[in-house]
Amino acid sequence: MKTTQPRKQRKMLYQAPAHIRYKHFSAPLSSSLKTSHNVGSLPVRSGDTVRIMRGDRKGLEGKVTRVDRNKYRIFVEGVTREKVDGTTTFVPIHPSKVMITSLNLDDKWRRESLKAGVAVTEAEKPVEEEKKPKELKKQRKKRRTRKTVAEKTEKVEGEKAEESESG
Repeated sequence: MKTTQPRKQRKMLYQAPAHIRYKHFSAPLSSSLKTSHNVGSLPVRSGDTVRIMRGDRKGLEGKVTRVDRNKYRIFVEGVTREKVDGTTTFVPIHPSKVMITSLNLDDKWRRESLKAGVAVTEAEKPVEEEKKPKELKKQRKKRRTRKTVAEKTEKVEGEKAEESESG
């Protein structure tokens, strides 16, 4: 059974290997991308264009410049803050707080995985022949009925009565 304890959840998150951390970077796709790719969410990568959906910078849109897998944060172009000494730095954003508006499809693997995710529409699905009732009956398993508690106790009492008569 998987744990529900917060401390163990945090421990699993902090100690997660790279292939699991990658999945934690998933962000929802915009409605237009959802319809075109038939996928609800994808892990954010550098080069993707995202819109910030939560926080002080809500509504800003920019390209992902860097992904920090150790700290579970992404850095978006144009989302900066000025430090005390006058230099500007990128503001780290959690990937669950953004929505992907444009995908970076330079990677062949990502392109292929999106093509595989495209579902076959209802019109393209092959029509299966309707199965006859006899075939359906053969496929169904016979149900075994459970003996009720009353039937079991009657059987046990009947055996005891037979033993007392013979003994």
